[in-house]
Amino acid sequence: MPRPTPTVLAFSLPRRFVVLAATACLLLGSGQPARAAPAAAAPRPPNVVLIYADDLGYGDTGAYGATAVKTPHIDRLAAEGLRFTDAYSTSAICTPSRFSLLTGRYAWREPGRGVLPGDAPMMIRPGTVTVASLLKQAGYATAVVGKWHLGLGDGRPDWNGTIRPGPETLGFDHHFLIPATVDRVPCVFVENGRVVGLDRADPIEVSYAAPFPGLPLGRTHPELLTTLRATHGHDMAIVNGIGRIGYMRGGRAALWKDEDIADTLVREATSWIAAHREGPFFLYFATHDVHEPRVPHPRFRGRSPLGSRGDVIEEFDWQAGAVLEALERHGLTDRTLVILSSDNGPIEDDGYEQVTPLTDRRGHRPGGPFRGAKYSILEAGTRVPLVLRWPGRVKPGTSHALVSQVDFAASLAALVGVRVPDGAASDSVDVLAALLGDGPTARDHLVIQGTRDLALREGRWKFIPPGHGEVKDGLDAIHQTREDVGPAGLLFDLAADPAERNDRAAREPARVAAMAKRLERVRTAPAAPDRR
Repeated sequence: MPRPTPTVLAFSLPRRFVVLAATACLLLGSGQPARAAPAAAAPRPPNVVLIYADDLGYGDTGAYGATAVKTPHIDRLAAEGLRFTDAYSTSAICTPSRFSLLTGRYAWREPGRGVLPGDAPMMIRPGTVTVASLLKQAGYATAVVGKWHLGLGDGRPDWNGTIRPGPETLGFDHHFLIPATVDRVPCVFVENGRVVGLDRADPIEVSYAAPFPGLPLGRTHPELLTTLRATHGHDMAIVNGIGRIGYMRGGRAALWKDEDIADTLVREATSWIAAHREGPFFLYFATHDVHEPRVPHPRFRGRSPLGSRGDVIEEFDWQAGAVLEALERHGLTDRTLVILSSDNGPIEDDGYEQVTPLTDRRGHRPGGPFRGAKYSILEAGTRVPLVLRWPGRVKPGTSHALVSQVDFAASLAALVGVRVPDGAASDSVDVLAALLGDGPTARDHLVIQGTRDLALREGRWKFIPPGHGEVKDGLDAIHQTREDVGPAGLLFDLAADPAERNDRAAREPARVAAMAKRLERVRTAPAAPDRR
């Protein structure tokens, strides 16, 4: 169905300009000479900075109750802005969440939208409407710095030449990328379609099918694993003393050092802000932290009592703080909408030993009051922190509005007064009023994706249909416990039971039937959001 006119247009022509223009028209119509009126500049739209963590849980920052790990910059951002308690990524794994955030479309609608290998072709088709292209249409300079993991090229990327297509076909003027994840090859940065620092005499070769002859692997040469050892998987190519997923050889001059990744990304992000400080600009800053492998810079190593995972949470907080400081240094704080969130829930052991073992969690609950973790359809898999700050426009406080990252596309388009084309961002709903704190409510429902299975959130209720056993708990990815789902599915009252321990399906058969029907209706009707 046609997309409704955005409910909020934050920037319109000033009344003074309209009056002057109308007066000029009357004068011209009367045949009298019109004197040129001074041009009135339209209000400048805000810069938009989206800081996106990797595997940061709902309970991993002080703003959301953590005490054993220190996150002063995020806590300050939350104190100065709006902290959301009912915000979701669209998936409990990273690639689908990133797809949905950028495109405004649930990733599960299309096949092949799971976690990608490091040499996958770009999964978002060139020319697709994205958050970046919508803001670019409004005159924004646009950049992505950090983790991409949405594929590059149209087949096997040419790591030794120009890698096309890439983010430039999706509305980004500039990109500086980790191509996939840090635990996957190739372990190089890509800037505007070229590998950074590549020596042409030492070309890169990447394979996810078979190892290269004679190349030492983590599984065959564990003595070469000098930085981290794997607990499961991650036993293929060895880079920087760490086993990775996939096989790679060559490109030695271009290889990153894991402990320097955060510094590199901050340098790129803050330099780009400085170069575009006249604005308006959109920066999608997607950090590696707190994903595995966790190799913090030496200045963060051992700072947290929670082992290396706590250390990289503090490193992520520093990265967020560095971006906020850059905005302040250039006088942009009051002119910038900052959004901070995470791609999915937390995990402790996702394939590597801790640099410093976690022996005592000291009361820290990575998922906050929720059960589950990354990979799980339980709440901690997708209920994530979301903080939004725009001084002078967004009143500090706490919001309990139900919002999803899939809504960023329609909401930011409404912010800058750009119409989303029919058929684009088809699952994205304009919830700008809620994001800016102008209204207490937003969506009445949303669809949640685990690894494969779907669930429906509707008001205070959550329905999990029978599926593949993604109702799992625990912070060890390999040993997560799975719970049975009966033939009726599971029904939870999240207001009374946020930890999802009391299944109410047997007591609420009518609600189960209605929610099952609605989930199926949303699943099979991709043309436009279900606003009923």
